[in-house]
Amino acid sequence: MSMEKVKFGRSKVFFDPFNRRPGPIKKNMHYCPGCGHGILHKLIAEAIEHYGIQQDVAFIAPVGCAVFAYYYFNTGAISVPHGRAPAVGTGVGRANPEKFVISYQGDGDLAAIGFNEFIQAANRGEKMTIFFVNNTNYGMTGGQMAPTTLPGQKTTTTPFGRNPLTEGYPINVSSLINTLTSPVYIERVALTSTARIAAAKKAVYKGIENLRDRKGFSFIEVLAPCPINLRMTTEQLNDFIENKMTEFFPIGCVRDRSAETAVGELPPATIHEPAEVMAKLFPLRQEGGVADDFRNDSEIFNRELRIRMSGFGGQGILSLGHNFANMARLRNFNVSWMPSYGPEQRGGAASCAVILSRGVISNPMVDNNCDLLIALTQMALDKFGHQLSDNGILIYDRSAMSKPEVKGNQKVFGLDALAIANSVGNPKCANSVILGALAVILKKYAPLTEGDAADYDKVYREALTESFGSKPKVLEQNFAAFEAGKAAMAAEL
Repeated sequence: MSMEKVKFGRSKVFFDPFNRRPGPIKKNMHYCPGCGHGILHKLIAEAIEHYGIQQDVAFIAPVGCAVFAYYYFNTGAISVPHGRAPAVGTGVGRANPEKFVISYQGDGDLAAIGFNEFIQAANRGEKMTIFFVNNTNYGMTGGQMAPTTLPGQKTTTTPFGRNPLTEGYPINVSSLINTLTSPVYIERVALTSTARIAAAKKAVYKGIENLRDRKGFSFIEVLAPCPINLRMTTEQLNDFIENKMTEFFPIGCVRDRSAETAVGELPPATIHEPAEVMAKLFPLRQEGGVADDFRNDSEIFNRELRIRMSGFGGQGILSLGHNFANMARLRNFNVSWMPSYGPEQRGGAASCAVILSRGVISNPMVDNNCDLLIALTQMALDKFGHQLSDNGILIYDRSAMSKPEVKGNQKVFGLDALAIANSVGNPKCANSVILGALAVILKKYAPLTEGDAADYDKVYREALTESFGSKPKVLEQNFAAFEAGKAAMAAEL
């Protein structure tokens, strides 16, 4: 009885047949004649099989010729937008640390649109192995100039050859990431002669071994042929790679810290239970609160309330709006908070719009019929004063402006918020001064019921505790400012 032994056959990491490939041909790969992708696919598949990690591989490939890897690799596979493979790979690896992330990218993808995602993943030392196919052009879309296109090289977008004066020089990706601390292994190989392919195989195996051992970030750059787009014969292309590309992309190991890098351990189990995730992301910072069906009784809360707060950056305008919105949220209102500010960190105009409602808020913008306007500068009043409704309430900083004219049934209240905040030891607490003054105004003019007036003070403390619970001194100063604001406004009325 004769025995058959297949010495060199298709790796079990490949599908057989390639049923995902469109069309009637299911046994062969679709790549152009002479393309390097097929060779590199074979090396990667054999390495995955050799190290026994097939069932846990997450093979990530973006737009470009690389995207078709999911036709052929019988592993977990994710197709992602152009350039985003390292970003998605980071998410997959962090959420599923037991998996082995392989990113497979072309030069147009990795070195152009996706370069930031790539360089940041390399800098963080993400536990992944990236295979970078460098064939000096955008292969899938017809051979346009890529970041790796050589000076003088003709492409469909550089018909007279790449001019370094206008298009710059090729990007040496391997050398660039060699300036980073985190990468464990960086090597550049070529798919030309048998000897070169044998050396490439060793590099691929090293990259997959590091992946299996969770040793961090490995990067293998592969100088690959693209005869159709480069319009060369096999011999011409091999000569181009060996004698032209290597001038800018020298072949060899750039860094190998594999031996000195410890085998990585799996982190603690990831939490997937939604309730537990929410508890971790949004821990309860204050006690109390109200039931889901709680509603304030005062009549004013039966309609949508529109509020505008404005002044200069640094006066706590955005925090004022955020604190007020948070108070409403804690009492089961639907809330929107829309900030607006210029490029200046301090001194530029700043404002925010807050809407609270028991119903749906269809538009977060406040540009008319404002129920409450807080203006801490004359510029703010000039800009937004016309938005105040005839029955609205205006609170202004009288140290910065004279008393505004009143129209209709508007109610206007002046306050030296900054001076009061300074009296309690922190000028940043001026927003709490205003919220304290507002408590007195609403109680009298909204009017709030006795219960809601007491609840206003309570929910203010809850909201501030939620924001600054870890800073007791800040809480103490803000609580003092709130009471000082109440006292100052009570004296005015």
